[in-house]
Amino acid sequence: MFNDKTILITGGTGSFGKQAVQTILEQYQPKKVIIYSRDELKQFEMAQIFDAPCMRYFIGDVRDPERLVQAMNGVDYVIHAAALKQVPAAEYNPMECIKTNIHGAENVIQAALANDVRRVIALSTDKAANPINLYGATKLASDKLFVSANNLAGGHETRFAVVRYGNVIGSRGSVIPFFRGLVAEGADHLPITDEAMTRFWITLQQGVDFVFKSFERMQGGELFVPKIPSARITDLATAIDPDLPHKVIGIRPGEKLHEVMCPLDDSHLTLEFDDHYVIKPSIQFGFTVDFAKNAIGEIGNQVESGFEYNSGTNPHFLTVEEIGELTELAGV
Repeated sequence: MFNDKTILITGGTGSFGKQAVQTILEQYQPKKVIIYSRDELKQFEMAQIFDAPCMRYFIGDVRDPERLVQAMNGVDYVIHAAALKQVPAAEYNPMECIKTNIHGAENVIQAALANDVRRVIALSTDKAANPINLYGATKLASDKLFVSANNLAGGHETRFAVVRYGNVIGSRGSVIPFFRGLVAEGADHLPITDEAMTRFWITLQQGVDFVFKSFERMQGGELFVPKIPSARITDLATAIDPDLPHKVIGIRPGEKLHEVMCPLDDSHLTLEFDDHYVIKPSIQFGFTVDFAKNAIGEIGNQVESGFEYNSGTNPHFLTVEEIGELTELAGV
């Protein structure tokens, strides 16, 4: 799919971007892989690891529409991973989150259309479903922008889709490295927000593979959701250190007890495939798509009315042992 193609990843120096680049270089022979981000130090450090002739490093912010148009010249595929992601930071700095996550999304769309980019996938989050915090609300707005962008395409072949998944095991700023750091510092307990809290979990490689597969599956306008396991925060803490006691500290600003990836109110739009769900767009496009049969011929079925994909009622929960195995596999 990516052979002799040019791929641009916004926010490409993050955890996802690094894993995506490693996978692309191992499995494909791309023409170019462009890392688009605003941190020159992170780009320098990444370039020491990924220095293949096809690699390009562009300094730029998704808030800068002109720079994005320049960067996407000749690009075939775009993965939009740039975002402000920390929930408490977004609560305290709402306008900064809006500028990056919403206005930045609009700039990516316009730049992709201006350059006739073939396919664009935006990374979303479970926090965008029934959002209660600003981060989730900005990502919901971003999701809506990318879905509706298929109406802007007109005669362009550009198509847009969204991939939504849960917490990534070991990603920067996530709870596992945080717990690991506390253990290394000799903490006498691990802080638990709420003993009943659950989250969806996915490994970084699984996330990358799902995004790449979604490029093959997409026709334009889909919101792809992988079927992934849930974990209880208490089991997560036990897997990190079974001997440390837990201390309940309360839910942080903007946090939920459980996360949702396919909301109940979208059940009439949700299709179930073997290993994923697709939430169809609620609006009509200028082209006709049979979302029940994707671009590689997989068949999906309408879910039952009232269906909700919730981390607290997910039929698949990780055991403490499985969490330990996954964290080892992820290298965290």
